[in-house]
Amino acid sequence: MIIDQLSVFSENRAGMLAEITGQLAEAAIDIEALTIADTAEFGVLRLIVDAPKKALTVLKGGGFVASLTPVIALKMKNEPGSLATIAKILADAEVSIEYLYACVAREEGSAFVVLRVEDADATVALLTAKGYEGYK
Repeated sequence: MIIDQLSVFSENRAGMLAEITGQLAEAAIDIEALTIADTAEFGVLRLIVDAPKKALTVLKGGGFVASLTPVIALKMKNEPGSLATIAKILADAEVSIEYLYACVAREEGSAFVVLRVEDADATVALLTAKGYEGYK
């Protein structure tokens, strides 16, 4: 359930996403999910890819500032209320979510949510006890 997320820090200017994703494409790295958070001058691109260590090497070699961060990737049903149920479980356990993003999964009827929390191991134990499985 805990996987490596690739985080890329870059200037907030036109063409940066094309450069980053182009380097990943040239290395045959598949992007499974992503989100971008930005400020006026800089952005953080967070990605779930099929080969995180390879992606890190490729992007660092291409001059980007990048790192790997452990996150929780949780499989859920792709239906109304699924995320609300997970959010309620975490709220009841007083788990604070630093950030979250979700994506439809390749498996029919499934989605996955990526969570960054302070205590990933305890959160995984909680969600596993509630019947949730990891994505991947």
